[in-house]
Amino acid sequence: MIERLYIKEHFSFDECELNFKNGLIAFTGPSGAGKSVLMQALLSLFGYGDVNASLVEVTVDKNIDMRDFGIENEEINVFRLAKIKTARYFINSQNISRKNINKISKQFINYLSVKDNEEFENKKLIQLIDAIASQKEPLHVELLKEFKQKYIEYKELYEELNRIIEKEKKVEELKDFARFEISKIDEINPKIGEDEELQLQKKIISKKEKIETSLEEASHIFNLESSVVEVLNLMEEESLFFDECMNELRVRFETGQDRLNELEEADIESLLERIEKIAGLKKRYGNIEEILAYKEKKIKELKDYENISFSKRDIEKKYKLSKENINKLSIMISKARAESIFLMNEKIASYLKELYMPEVELYIKPKELDELGSDEIVVNLGNVELKKISSGEYNRLRLAFLATRQEYLQSDGGVLILDEIDSNLSGKESMSVANVLLKLSKKYQILAISHQPQLSSRANMHFLVEKDGDKSSVRLLSQKQRVEELARMVSGEEIHEKAIEFAKSLLYGGE
Repeated sequence: MIERLYIKEHFSFDECELNFKNGLIAFTGPSGAGKSVLMQALLSLFGYGDVNASLVEVTVDKNIDMRDFGIENEEINVFRLAKIKTARYFINSQNISRKNINKISKQFINYLSVKDNEEFENKKLIQLIDAIASQKEPLHVELLKEFKQKYIEYKELYEELNRIIEKEKKVEELKDFARFEISKIDEINPKIGEDEELQLQKKIISKKEKIETSLEEASHIFNLESSVVEVLNLMEEESLFFDECMNELRVRFETGQDRLNELEEADIESLLERIEKIAGLKKRYGNIEEILAYKEKKIKELKDYENISFSKRDIEKKYKLSKENINKLSIMISKARAESIFLMNEKIASYLKELYMPEVELYIKPKELDELGSDEIVVNLGNVELKKISSGEYNRLRLAFLATRQEYLQSDGGVLILDEIDSNLSGKESMSVANVLLKLSKKYQILAISHQPQLSSRANMHFLVEKDGDKSSVRLLSQKQRVEELARMVSGEEIHEKAIEFAKSLLYGGE
């Protein structure tokens, strides 16, 4: 239940604060006073429509599951929308996206807009008929649970089989590609670290002539070795360090000469070609470790392709058995629904009769199997398709379905927001809508905009929206003020005595 609504700087409303109780809450007032504007501010907080207020805040007295969004439920949950340049949404002071606040609010906000057809979606109709069938036969609940579980298994097998079939269509092409990739790597057969060794060889070859010349010139140092030793001896200095240094230098020179001798025998063209081939692989697959890992991956894929026929046969057997089971369950569920459709017809027809509407025609037709089974419920009103009925009929039909859902599904209701659900109706029809809403208000907190006195007279709370110049305001009416407002709704701005009497009869004694 919404306990409090606060709005600041929303079109013609500078500021307003309203406190609500449970039950049916009516908003009335002259055309253009701001009733729909007020409701639009409330709806924008829950992610419906554009944001035009600088601040909207409501307190909600309801246990709401927000764990998936990282928000803890509190005894009183505070929803807030603040807008300076951009709109920001909060629940219990935690920032949340518009998309997610809308998902959360759908747990307790039911908004019947003019364009809304949710009540007639097959998912909701199936949910309703299953609730009716479950009351008639409690085992239907277990049947639905088993079907749900088996359908998940069936769907997984179906998707897996399709993936294998698609693979099979391309398997020869995939096998050829895998073999080609493997042979391409095997042809070059790179070794880890080989690319670095080849680059070093290339670097030495490019300096070969300079190294030879430098070695030749530097080797003259050995001709002076004996002279250096003699000098050290004459100076009575230890010559061991010099001997060790010259021995180390001699080894280095010999190693360098050996490498040059090896390069003499090397095929420079083959070396460059090898470097180029490995570079080509690296450009395509990454470093040598990644090249070899890719090769192993392709070898595994090739093995999987070879085994695909076996996998397909195994999945086909499981899928066939799963399909047989799910079809059996679907047939049993369809039978229970077919036996309950007349009860659904009967109950909705009772509400429609109360609403002065023709009987509804509900029938089940088969459809392709999905998570709801293989049934589609079709709704016609007096043998007329829904898309061809008037807005007034459409609203009352939705109301009949909503009332039936509440009766059978035993939901805890929530908040139901209605915008002129009694528009284009006669007084008798409007009163019938009010009476059905009173029944619904035992479970729902209902916020309804109305231009008809009948609905407003049945409200547990009655708010008047007024406009003075370009500023709107809203206030809760006392019983005396309600009589005046109902009389205005009957007769217009000039209230006559008969209108007052009629208003009192609506408020205190019914029509």
